[in-house]
Amino acid sequence: MPTLDKNTSMQQLNSDFPGARRALFAKYHIGGCSSCAYEDTDTIESVAKKNEFNLDEAIQHILESHRHDAEMILTAHEAADKIKAGAKLIDIRTREEHEAVKIPGSLFFTQELQQEMFGIWNSDTVIILYDHLGNKALDNCAWIRGHDIINCFIIKGGIDEWSQKIDNSLSRYKLELE
Repeated sequence: MPTLDKNTSMQQLNSDFPGARRALFAKYHIGGCSSCAYEDTDTIESVAKKNEFNLDEAIQHILESHRHDAEMILTAHEAADKIKAGAKLIDIRTREEHEAVKIPGSLFFTQELQQEMFGIWNSDTVIILYDHLGNKALDNCAWIRGHDIINCFIIKGGIDEWSQKIDNSLSRYKLELE
């Protein structure tokens, strides 16, 4: 597990602990709007001082949240096994990305699909989400789990990792704003 101390920058924190922004917002309501925003160069200590919360408690909360988030992350091989066993694979990238390259058999996440998931699918349905690099799907997965679909997971490294480990016929790409 990555290290976290009072001098860790918020940029490093959010890179090493992908769910940290969600965890800090949920517990302390920081990072969600301009009045509680922080800069990438701020340290976790400076953010704690500015927002008047206990630094040690926040670090513990982030580490506990990270351990919980790890339960939602599958390697590409683990995901492939679950897909073979009948899991539903959902692409949460943009429509343009989905149309350009996708994992065969995946569904594109739309509002209609979301309504179907919550309204029709059994709550124990296994769902695997993927994005480009695996850094955005975690929040979506936590949100879906929060709606009582507890068997929701993500592919670590997203479609990029999948294309390297499972199906190298899929084109790799880079986005300008990543």
